[in-house]
Amino acid sequence: MAKKNTAEKVAIGTAIGVAAGAVAGFVTGILTAPKSGKATRKEIKDATVKTKATVEKKAVQTKAKAKVVAKDVAATAKEVKGRTEAAIAGARKGATTPTKKK
Repeated sequence: MAKKNTAEKVAIGTAIGVAAGAVAGFVTGILTAPKSGKATRKEIKDATVKTKATVEKKAVQTKAKAKVVAKDVAATAKEVKGRTEAAIAGARKGATTPTKKK
């Protein structure tokens, strides 16, 4: 469960970062452009809709990628665990096997 929560947190954090960057850039552009209030409001609305779609798309992509990474990490951890257990078993066997004296 912890891995799932971490993957979701990464996806959410990335989506928030993308949204914040888009909003900051857009607001700067709007505030520095000389336009009427009506035109500015329409531009803000259009950009908000576009940004929302972009953020949703990026969030889905990031979540999917986070799931793949989480699966890879889990598989690697399982492999490392198996190797470690085999090494410990070999070490125990070697420790209990009497050595030959010359």
